[in-house]
Amino acid sequence: MPVTLEEVDHARWVAEGQVRTDLSRIYHDAPRERLPRSPDVFVREHLEQGGVFCSASFNDRLLAAVSVIKHADAWWLSHFCVRKTTRRRGVGSRLLILIAEAAHAQDAVLRIEAAQLQLEDQLLLTRLGYRLEASGSYFELNPFASGGCQ
Repeated sequence: MPVTLEEVDHARWVAEGQVRTDLSRIYHDAPRERLPRSPDVFVREHLEQGGVFCSASFNDRLLAAVSVIKHADAWWLSHFCVRKTTRRRGVGSRLLILIAEAAHAQDAVLRIEAAQLQLEDQLLLTRLGYRLEASGSYFELNPFASGGCQ
């Protein structure tokens, strides 16, 4: 399924009702144990605290999202979710590849805390070129290194 990358910040979330609806639907589809609080509160608080969501878009709808905290040299990803109706179609993998390309353009590496990941998440990340950091505390993708998902 061909998707494009869209970034949702607080201003866009406030201004666009469809974006609010889509993010709510994405995170309401997430298994409850994957979110620290209710989906709508999670989305609102993440955006109000300066985070963004990198989202996969198809036909003007958001189908998947990853919460992102951007630092100068690294983007920390968490709370990855794909709508139930579009799972198993490559949307999640494609979204992670698009995020890697965007991070590369901004000279940033991608990191994901290992403690929050289930086995299937770890397998997906490994397949896409992420490597477990030496201490085992996070997975990292360096889009500048050979073998990164580009």
